[in-house]
Amino acid sequence: MDYASSLLGLLPGGRRTPGLKELLNTVGSYLPAEQVERIREAAEFGATAHKGQKRLSGEPFIAHPVAAAAILADLHLDADTIIAAILHDVIEDTPTPKDQIAERFGPVVAELVDGVTKLDQIKFKSREEAQAESFRKMVLAMVRDLRVILVKLADRIHNMRTIDAMAPARRRAIARETLEIYAPIAERLGLYSIKIELEDLGFKALYPQRYRVLERAVKRARGNQREFLKKIEQQLQAALLKNNIAAKVEAREKHLYSIYKKMLRKRATLNEIVDVYGLRIIVDTPDTCYRALGVVHGVFKPMPGRFKDYIAIPRVNGYQSLHTTLFGPNGVPIEVQIRTVDMHRIAESGIAAHWRYKTGEQTDAMQQERAREWLSNLVELQNGVNSEEFLESVKVDLFPDKVYVFTPKGEILRLPSGATVVDFAYAVHTDIGNRCVAAKVDRRLTPLRTVLRNGQTVEIITAKGATPNPAWVNFVVTAKARGAIRHYLKGLRRTEAIGLGQRLLNQALAEFKISLDEVNPQTMQSALAELGMKDADELYEKIGLGERLAPLVARRLIQTEGPEEAGSGPAQPLAVAGTEGLLVTYARCCFPIPYDPIFAFLSTGRGIVIHRERCVNVEDYRKHPEKWLPVSWQTSPDRLFSSEIRVEVANRMGVLAAVAAAIASTETNIDHVSLEERDADTSVLVFELKVRDRKHLARIVRTIRRMPEVLRVTRTIAAHSRKRPYQ
Repeated sequence: MDYASSLLGLLPGGRRTPGLKELLNTVGSYLPAEQVERIREAAEFGATAHKGQKRLSGEPFIAHPVAAAAILADLHLDADTIIAAILHDVIEDTPTPKDQIAERFGPVVAELVDGVTKLDQIKFKSREEAQAESFRKMVLAMVRDLRVILVKLADRIHNMRTIDAMAPARRRAIARETLEIYAPIAERLGLYSIKIELEDLGFKALYPQRYRVLERAVKRARGNQREFLKKIEQQLQAALLKNNIAAKVEAREKHLYSIYKKMLRKRATLNEIVDVYGLRIIVDTPDTCYRALGVVHGVFKPMPGRFKDYIAIPRVNGYQSLHTTLFGPNGVPIEVQIRTVDMHRIAESGIAAHWRYKTGEQTDAMQQERAREWLSNLVELQNGVNSEEFLESVKVDLFPDKVYVFTPKGEILRLPSGATVVDFAYAVHTDIGNRCVAAKVDRRLTPLRTVLRNGQTVEIITAKGATPNPAWVNFVVTAKARGAIRHYLKGLRRTEAIGLGQRLLNQALAEFKISLDEVNPQTMQSALAELGMKDADELYEKIGLGERLAPLVARRLIQTEGPEEAGSGPAQPLAVAGTEGLLVTYARCCFPIPYDPIFAFLSTGRGIVIHRERCVNVEDYRKHPEKWLPVSWQTSPDRLFSSEIRVEVANRMGVLAAVAAAIASTETNIDHVSLEERDADTSVLVFELKVRDRKHLARIVRTIRRMPEVLRVTRTIAAHSRKRPYQ
């Protein structure tokens, strides 16, 4: 293999692109010789597969996977992971099949490579959809083997290190994806060293000017801080030794992106942020951490409310440390982290520590368990949603958690900042969330949309027949809750669509003096085959969702029955009661209510939309007569409907309250009110009300008209359009 053997010369190495020789030296320091030889063979195999391919920078393509492997070698990962990193682009960018990799390097390596491979072979509607589906595939591969994400993160780090060769627009898109997805994943898995580098590289590529300004300012500040920090380190070290505590005290540098985010979050100036000093104290045991904390608080006074115990309550990714902020000399804030050697190792390498090559038993079970719990939630989340919804939900789920609440049994649940009672219910179990009807926070009944605070105890009250409320989607913040509610609603929507589709098809068949039950089964099967439907339920669902027109389907079904069957009078109107569910909606342009003359428009994907016949938007629908439906009200609809009225009043103090009180006297709820100033003498009040029917609305209007301040009352015909007097 002349080409492959020349790799040592082609890839000289360096900080941005580590070479093969550098990689082999690193793995040789901790892996046995036979494993190093496997890695060399993988590099030669990859070089041959990528022969002739070059990166945008002009260097041989194989330089990229070798550099990605070197990043993982620095974490002392096992040989299979290193080999998978070297071969991670082989299936995607060369004709090499997965089976060949499995035969040569084993099934574990082949599965890892396949998990990282993008889905470029499938045609998607957009780059966003392709990216989202690729991410979904990667998450599912991560569930089988978490090393997939380690390879992907190493691939992303090297791509970000060499991103300057790309066009500016592409560079910004990749940088944004890195900051929104890959850096938070690294943090969630406890890979802080990788997370920090991804954030700084992403920040530099997305906002190069801001990065340069901040970098210069931080360099100046660090130069001034060096002597100051050295004195504080010596003071703390001496105090710890005096109390017989062996500890390593070191300065902790903030990385640029965290400084930038802190400036945005606190709306602080650069000087306010860079003037905060950071120190880390590393000791031997958790007990010593608390003893060291007492010593530190004896040297410098702690800031109230700035202490966090992540040892007793670890972060969701397993991170543990004590955090405190001190008043240093001259009142300068000093942020101190106190942790053990093991905690420090996990804080730096997180889940990667589990695959470090070692002869002893594997440790870090807590990180493994937490990571797998998170991934199992993602797998549950991806059921019933498309790839783009899944990707957005994962982005929400990746935000750092900041709220710790308790179950009635004292168990701790970690939730994102802003999480509500419903988020808590779904965090306990999906079934608990679905059947949630009420909740107690600290033993007091509270609304389900209540935002939770640290330390609260939450008890969920459930009922057997309860179901999720569609309105919950508007306030839940966790991906699990949002996904579960949407999944339920999609199932409910399908059930309702099938029922509505049956009614619409029956109505259309009535024109031909035939009912759905009388349609020949063979005729139905023939029509289903012609329309590409697997069964009648799918056909009814498409009709209910407005994707198929019932009159056309009806004509297809009666074709074989003979023309003599097909001549009837006008269609019977579809009866609506206002309780049909998600697929019968009432237009907010004209607010139809019972006993209004109405008509229906079949809207693709939404089902039936009911309008008043006098709605000014009707003209737009007249262009599609095939989508009109005759509808009528049931004799006594059993619900309240929204209606909107405009009340022109003389300007005087308290007139709004007086009109609202008059409406309330008719036992009517006001959903919304707005005030439109017309001139110095008159104003227009717009009320959205909940009414039973036209009679109820007429009573409200009569009550308002009796008021001396009221000049005129009109009912909305269409939003943002002309209004006609109430009839």
